[in-house]
Amino acid sequence: MTTQTFDLPDLGEGLTEAEVVRWLVAVGDTVAVDQPIVEVETAKSIVEVPSPFAGTVSTLHGEEGRVLEVGRPLISVTDGSGTGSAAEAAPVSAEGERYREEERAGSGSGNVLIGYGTPEASASGRRRRPRGRPPARPDRPAAPASAGPGTPLPAATRPPLVTSPLVRQMAREAGLRISEVTGSGPGGLITRRDVREAIEAAQAPAADPATAAVEPAASAASAEPVAAGAVDARTGLAESRRVAMSGFRRSVAASLSRSRSEIPEATVWVDVDATELVRLRRSDPSGPGLMSYVARFVVAGLRAHPELNGRVDTEREELVQYDGVNLGLAVQTDRGLVAPAVLGAHRLTTTELDAEIRRLTAAAREGKASPAEMTGGTFTLNNYGSLRVDGSAAIINHPQVAILGLGRIMDRPWVVDGELTVRKITQLSFAFDHRVCDGGTAAGFMRVVADAMENPAAAIARL
Repeated sequence: MTTQTFDLPDLGEGLTEAEVVRWLVAVGDTVAVDQPIVEVETAKSIVEVPSPFAGTVSTLHGEEGRVLEVGRPLISVTDGSGTGSAAEAAPVSAEGERYREEERAGSGSGNVLIGYGTPEASASGRRRRPRGRPPARPDRPAAPASAGPGTPLPAATRPPLVTSPLVRQMAREAGLRISEVTGSGPGGLITRRDVREAIEAAQAPAADPATAAVEPAASAASAEPVAAGAVDARTGLAESRRVAMSGFRRSVAASLSRSRSEIPEATVWVDVDATELVRLRRSDPSGPGLMSYVARFVVAGLRAHPELNGRVDTEREELVQYDGVNLGLAVQTDRGLVAPAVLGAHRLTTTELDAEIRRLTAAAREGKASPAEMTGGTFTLNNYGSLRVDGSAAIINHPQVAILGLGRIMDRPWVVDGELTVRKITQLSFAFDHRVCDGGTAAGFMRVVADAMENPAAAIARL
């Protein structure tokens, strides 16, 4: 019998680690080449990793919730024969062979392994499971590395049954160990409601909180209560809790910090009468949403002012403009704020933009947007009106050079043709990199978008 160990592959985009969210196989299972074996969460998204080997799972290197570094053992597979390798035990697909060639050359691509850009990838970036392959079994918890093939685990030592990474995040942020939460779902599945009730129970007054035991964090991303009596030296206040930054949060912090330190930004804003745009939307309830119209107008504005759809090459001291628009959309998720992009937005109609915005927003909230969608934006549109605020001085999404914000639409008094009336008013705020243009260009772009929103029928006729 030959055992081969598959290491956590290079997931691309400079990522160096990933958290094991959910094992899709267990010790003793038979796996095929390219079969998804585990879901991992990176600083960018949640992805499925397929196996390059065929055979029987002998070891899972890391329990759910553990953070693994790229290149560390992920899973061991035994081919069940006396000679040859696991790769010879079953036909190898073109993708599996490509992985092996790149592995030998030392230049493997994580995107090949996780299925992005392949014919089997779905529109949301999540890999479809080919017919005939064993389905993922969320009701079967993974065995620890020490368990042998087919060895059942005692109920008391089985890992907690959790299929949603959002449920795990809720527990981490509240300082709860997921293993201490009782699941009420099928087979003991832990749901959001279970975690919420556990949080409420933990926040209830205790008889002697000063003597409460503090357990070690379950993983590098766990929330860890600070021991009673810890006092901050600067403020003199007791620390109630410390929470380790997740890989995603560290990535966001680095990007925002770099934006602030490198980009000399300026902000302009304008109030827009969106009455006609709202009327157009209401005239066809099943038609495109407001954001799709605004996105269409933004693309038109970038065509008129292409310097805003680019980046600054600081090494060569050149201003780069892109031939096409990947329109980023700020999306609030349980993991934090992300900005996935509608790739090739300049090629889409308003209806197509509407469908893609809805799909991409849902994928981002589920952590299923692809790395290309998460990092390929050339300009960002931020609808902070969905948070019921009117305006914002947004931070540019580095290395982009501009970001447009849309506030909530409200009934306000407005003068039309010398008469005071009530209109649907919103505010556009625009932050731009002063290295690529001056205020005149920024104002010109703003007027393209604002004028289109105020007279959408005429704007659409010209597009």
